[in-house]
Amino acid sequence: MARLMIKTDGFAERALVLHLGVNHVGRDPGCELCIDHPTISSLHCELALTDDGVYVRDCNSTNGTFVNGEPVMEAWLDPGQILRLGDVELLVESTDATVAIPKFERPRQTLPPPIVLPDGALSCPRHEQSRATYRCTYCKEVMCNACVHVIRRKGGTPHFLCVICSCECEPILAAQPKKKKGFIGFLQDTVKLKFKDTIRRLNGGK
Repeated sequence: MARLMIKTDGFAERALVLHLGVNHVGRDPGCELCIDHPTISSLHCELALTDDGVYVRDCNSTNGTFVNGEPVMEAWLDPGQILRLGDVELLVESTDATVAIPKFERPRQTLPPPIVLPDGALSCPRHEQSRATYRCTYCKEVMCNACVHVIRRKGGTPHFLCVICSCECEPILAAQPKKKKGFIGFLQDTVKLKFKDTIRRLNGGK
């Protein structure tokens, strides 16, 4: 399991253990990984654990996020690196993910069911005027581009993670409207029908 060890004095080398998906890090007690320190923002960063490793994304923190002393907005973490959030230093001990997804129910916000937009597409439950573009493969939640968590995969391919359970999402393919035939298409169909009728009569009505 991926672990980071707080090396700053006053934390007694407290270990942060990541769960699969997005882990919110900050001073706010509502964060999955709460670090009570004045130089850490309420929501400081996100640590995403995927099958490719651990990915850090700064959430516009006041005092910044650093990897081995270099300021970063987004970066993959490797074992042995030092992640610094404000003045708090964390040693990256492991970036391994467990094979199985833990079975636990995360409290869900009560939201109205998605509505059908005039073009027939589903709306996002959190943004009623936006089209739902992704569906979670695990909990089946639908969401728009603004809701889905995007984590860049090593090699360039991104992960799209559910806003509710942090499992993989798949795009919702929009139905393509049938093209209306123009006048030329109508004439072509008419000629085809007359040609077929002529052949049928020449064959004795067969």
